[in-house]
Amino acid sequence: MTIRAAVMTAPRAPIVVQELDDPVLEQGSLLLETIASEVCGTDVHLHHGRLDGVPYPIVPGHVSVGRVIDTRGIDADALGEPLRVGDVVTFYDVHEVCNACYHCTVAQQPNRCPSRRVYGITYSATEGPLGGWAERIYLKPGVRVLRIPKTLDADDVIGGGCGLFTGFAAVERSDLAMGDVVVVQGAGPVGLAAAAFASLRGAVSVIVIGAPQTRLDLALRLGADQVLPLEMPIRERADAVRAATGGRGADVIVEASGNPDAIREGLDLLRDGGTYVVGGHYTDTGSVELNPHLHINRRHANILGQWGTDFRHIVRALALLAKHRDRLPFRDVIGARYGLDYADRALADVAALRVTKAVIDPTL
Repeated sequence: MTIRAAVMTAPRAPIVVQELDDPVLEQGSLLLETIASEVCGTDVHLHHGRLDGVPYPIVPGHVSVGRVIDTRGIDADALGEPLRVGDVVTFYDVHEVCNACYHCTVAQQPNRCPSRRVYGITYSATEGPLGGWAERIYLKPGVRVLRIPKTLDADDVIGGGCGLFTGFAAVERSDLAMGDVVVVQGAGPVGLAAAAFASLRGAVSVIVIGAPQTRLDLALRLGADQVLPLEMPIRERADAVRAATGGRGADVIVEASGNPDAIREGLDLLRDGGTYVVGGHYTDTGSVELNPHLHINRRHANILGQWGTDFRHIVRALALLAKHRDRLPFRDVIGARYGLDYADRALADVAALRVTKAVIDPTL
């Protein structure tokens, strides 16, 4: 048998639907029937060639939901929950960390392990269906699989996608305190999740800066208290943040835009001693000029980076989503669904902000 997959052959090249061989399952592996796989900003960057070390051709789709159709010696998920054929699962896309290097053992930052590989990003299509834009996904031995909580379905999870987990990670990294005022720069999937989890964590006010208005409307539904559109002049946005903070500036700012220009504005909006988390620059989108004295030192700013996610972020974000499903309607973030033959259109729609969350459904 073969598997139809949408393959990114090279930067800027059209996506091609190819037939891949069905994998021979190793002991400790799983085979999933793909239910849904997201098209996110990272996939757009991959198509633009903005990430180093990508072994084109690849099968994109690093966050996916699938149904177990075959296993080899696996009867429980990564948390020990029973796992059977027919169960709906997601999985941690980072794989093959060495568990022996400095980053794995001492720094406890496995996402910085030099051996790490990522589904949908750093596996070649020549190695098999190791990304979600395919009819089936092969989960190699050691991939951390999580059964979807019973209170959730595939749309709840894929509607948040990697943004759900990255936004959670950025808020956790900020060490946000109850009663803080939080500004989120960006109203894409990462920004929406950051706003939602900042509200859940106890922020007294969450302000989201972004565009278009449809995304800002989603931000309000997910927990934002105030939204500031990008067409509003920067000075007026600054005045709005100062008005909400007694003139001090925000306690915490999460950058989730992926736009270098946002960094300068964000630091200008930060209170003295505040915390700024850069979470939107997974790929290199350019540089920005800063004044170290004015923006960092004199401001006594805490500036943190959050590149990708750890397994704990997946587990905890899903647990909160399961508990607060009505308060966190991430399924409504899905803007359109595309079959494998229309992956190019999905990428173009995401790049042009025509949809907030695009989903690949191989059955279409």
